[in-house]
Amino acid sequence: MVSGTSTPLTSSSTLTVPSSPVLESGSVKFDGLGKSIVPASNVIELISSQSTSTVFLYDLAEQVGFGSLTKSWADSRRDGTAPVVSLQTRSGAGLGLVGRLSQGTSKDAAKGAILTAYTTPTGLAAMAQSLAYLPPASSSSRLVIQVPTVTPVGDTFAFSPTLASLSPALALLPDSFTILLSATSQESVDMAFLSYRLPDSHVIHLFDHHSSSREIGHALAPYPLAEFSSAGGLKGVLNSAGYDFFDYIGGENAHTVFVLLNGPTASAVKALASRTPGLGVVVVRVLRPWDEAAFRQILPASVKQLHVFDDVPTEASQGSLYVDVFSAVLGGSSPAPIVRSHRVTPGRLHGYLSDPSGSLRSLLETIAPQPASTGTSLAGDTTKKLLFFSTPKSPLSALPHVVVDTFLSSRTIRTRRLTDHDAFSKPGGITADRIVLAPKESSEDDVPVSVLLPLGAHSHGEADFIAVLDQALLKSHSILTHAKKGSPVLLVTSWTSEELVSNLPAVVKSLIREKDLRLCTLDVKGLSSQVVGEGGLASVAMQNILSHLAFLRLYLGNIATESIVYRLARDSFGEVLEGLDLLKINARAWAGLVEVEIPAMVDAQDKPIVLKNFDFNAIAVENDQGETIVNGAVLGSWHDAAKHILFPSAYTPNDIPTTSDEYPSNPSLRPEIPDRTFLITTTVNRRLTPLEYDRNVFHIEFDTTGTGLKYSIGEALGIHGWNDEGEVHDFCSWYGVSPNRLVTIPVPGGDGKMHTRTVFQALQQQIDLFGKPPKSFYTDLAEYATLQGDKMSLQFIGSPEGSSTFKKLSEKDTVTFADVLKKYSSARPGIEVLCEMVGDIKPRHYSIASAQSVVGDRVDLLVVTVDWVTPSGTPRFGQCTRYLAGLRPGQKVTVSIKPSVMKLPPDNMQPLILAGLGTGAAPFRAFLQHRAWLASQNIPIGPIYYYFGSRHQSQEYLYGEEIEAFILDKTITKAGLAFSRDGPKKVYIQHKMLEDAEGLARMLWKENGVFYLCGPTWPVPDVYEALVAALVKYQGMEASGAGDFLEGLKEEERYVLEVY
Repeated sequence: MVSGTSTPLTSSSTLTVPSSPVLESGSVKFDGLGKSIVPASNVIELISSQSTSTVFLYDLAEQVGFGSLTKSWADSRRDGTAPVVSLQTRSGAGLGLVGRLSQGTSKDAAKGAILTAYTTPTGLAAMAQSLAYLPPASSSSRLVIQVPTVTPVGDTFAFSPTLASLSPALALLPDSFTILLSATSQESVDMAFLSYRLPDSHVIHLFDHHSSSREIGHALAPYPLAEFSSAGGLKGVLNSAGYDFFDYIGGENAHTVFVLLNGPTASAVKALASRTPGLGVVVVRVLRPWDEAAFRQILPASVKQLHVFDDVPTEASQGSLYVDVFSAVLGGSSPAPIVRSHRVTPGRLHGYLSDPSGSLRSLLETIAPQPASTGTSLAGDTTKKLLFFSTPKSPLSALPHVVVDTFLSSRTIRTRRLTDHDAFSKPGGITADRIVLAPKESSEDDVPVSVLLPLGAHSHGEADFIAVLDQALLKSHSILTHAKKGSPVLLVTSWTSEELVSNLPAVVKSLIREKDLRLCTLDVKGLSSQVVGEGGLASVAMQNILSHLAFLRLYLGNIATESIVYRLARDSFGEVLEGLDLLKINARAWAGLVEVEIPAMVDAQDKPIVLKNFDFNAIAVENDQGETIVNGAVLGSWHDAAKHILFPSAYTPNDIPTTSDEYPSNPSLRPEIPDRTFLITTTVNRRLTPLEYDRNVFHIEFDTTGTGLKYSIGEALGIHGWNDEGEVHDFCSWYGVSPNRLVTIPVPGGDGKMHTRTVFQALQQQIDLFGKPPKSFYTDLAEYATLQGDKMSLQFIGSPEGSSTFKKLSEKDTVTFADVLKKYSSARPGIEVLCEMVGDIKPRHYSIASAQSVVGDRVDLLVVTVDWVTPSGTPRFGQCTRYLAGLRPGQKVTVSIKPSVMKLPPDNMQPLILAGLGTGAAPFRAFLQHRAWLASQNIPIGPIYYYFGSRHQSQEYLYGEEIEAFILDKTITKAGLAFSRDGPKKVYIQHKMLEDAEGLARMLWKENGVFYLCGPTWPVPDVYEALVAALVKYQGMEASGAGDFLEGLKEEERYVLEVY
């Protein structure tokens, strides 16, 4: 049997979700006729597990709530279920499947096997290239890939049904694949069955896990495998189940036809187009093999225009469906209809599905401007839409289950429920339960609940009833925007009416009055304590009963009486509950429900706030062991996981932008920082100094193609470096924390936003564990010390009296956060607390050593490795230079751009005096490249005096060959090269400047020249004195006047220092 939802009166401190199926061999059975109590996704897992030899479960599928049941069945060794191999999505994903099916190399191929893989569209795109090497399919050896169409997009990681990440990869898939797409729950189950009845083809089945397949309430009717005929190939298998390659919906004489891949968007367009005469919709169920003849045949003869909707990563991308459709009509009879492409990016798709009655309807009316039916909702007048907002730990999280159970047994009402979670906008998470009640024969059953009752930021208000089961949500989230005008709102709260009016934000009070909402409150906790006392399961059950009674009263509206509500509740609960009379409980609920009047005058003193929107970014399932699994992570508590929104390298497709920018920012690169970041690729990492030299100076190049990274001459590149992998693992082992555990940390300056990493990711990529601790860290750490000695020592170092000790530790011993923790080892805060105490790694900025006008999509750096030995003999390394030195070609680096004072003057004829020591030569290489490029374009340039200083010419003449070339082609007018250790006397750049004093004085005083110095701070006074001396000697100035002149040049940005 496939068991159903939890017992209505059972609640827990976490989510209550459908229990896992109990298996019987041969077919999937259901409890009751026409009453489904399990989502289609669970049935798809069951079908797959029973029909395959091995299931390969990729991490991306688990992270969107698909595969956990299959895994739990395998772990418990249920009869008839397949073993599971868990895999990560990475480069070369899919090669393992190829190997398992390749002849001569795999025991599976030798004995015959049907393999199944679970992944997402993003994961499938990563596998596409590898799948090209699959051997041909046979009746005993083939691959079926079940693909829940869910992809995280945007800065809130909102789940989307977009196929954009898959679009570029479709061309890589071999012809041996059949690609099936399903939209409704029943269709998803049927296509899952059919996937295993195609003996001569590998199969990819994409189904709507975003909404339809997770909904409770569909009257699924699965068939035993034997009832599907495999005769007649793919078409025969489809026809035996009542399906075809394409569906057409619309008038026989339609002039305008929309073409879409099967899925939630197609369902929404079908519903809208059905209300507009003259429109038709073709839904593509089989994308591969593409049947051109069948497509032409299904089109009405009257069609003049075909509008093809393609999910694409960017508007510059061309979707494969458009190409298929264009090819099909081009090969038909003439005249062929006009084919127009509509490229739907993930951001645009989110707008359509979060506001189908608005933005999507407007699009269709723009394409086909014909009179449409009135009304904004996709649902009929008799359909009721209910919305419940709660938190996972709430005792009332089971209330939507109770409500659904009331209606599921009805012979005239079709009940559907969809549960979504927002694990990002509020610590602890938010749950939204959407319930749609429609007549049994309603055509709306094909439209996903998420489309019928959207929760987008621009909601028009679709809900006929809203229940807010946590009073705090009204203060933080935009909930009441989803309510219809005049609809009832149930708020479960301990506040009195006066307290409620006082606590509600002005924007919420204004919305209640504007929509004329009927706001009613019920103190279920207080009422429950009066009936059964406080705490325990009896209290939880009573709170749900009382809330349900209040719901029934508000749902019934004007016809509600105390007697009617009692009779309806009695059918669900019986007359007596735990020895208590339901009649008396109902009387308490009736009396306790209070309607609150919101005063007309909104308090002008209320501080304006911006309410957050609910974003669906987490899916919770319960496995066979009763564990709640959210986005692939078994939760000890919801706070542990705000909430498996994983580090984006594994979680968010790199090629999916969410804005209209050509190169949109990807906030998932580093969500904890406000900077605009770019992901660039290392191409060159070359040491410039000899291996035996004691300084490692290296040149590094990055490819910026396709990132949109632009920089100006002299700007700095911010490197968001990582800690050393080995040191992080060593610390985790010493600290006794699993590197794979999840930690949830507030985003700095993020107004309560949280972000989640594994411990290893946090400590390697974000937390400044090996940085220098401030004095306050010692004081904060003292609170966690369990040994009195450690506590007193930490308190002393953090006190004013301990300043000298702190200074020694910080400046002489250069201790790190990790060193302090190890020295005072009894002080061990929890890892999440520790991450907040330590803080984030700051980006290190390096002057860019290239001119983009010359190198194009590239950025160069000149870096010297920083290392030293402490008095105790401990080697130390600069965190970021160590990271950069270890980069290899092909590795990705997160960077940002920082403006700099090192700017070229506006006039190309202005003389330049460039003075750089060591790696301080970096920005001047960019200056010289650009001036040389101008000269090559026959653009006149002014003179350049170039001064460079280091210890040895043979070992540290940085970019020496390029400098010599610039001297030969006259880009550099004069060079002063100071190699301090090569001669009997130490020569520095200020000495070379004194040799050119006359020219320097002239350029600064008479020719509007600009002086730049970049490098360490120590030569600044000597260089300054050299310039003063030049002005005194050759311009007849007093020393004080020359000094004032140089100070004035600073204001004019003609005396520019960048020293460190």
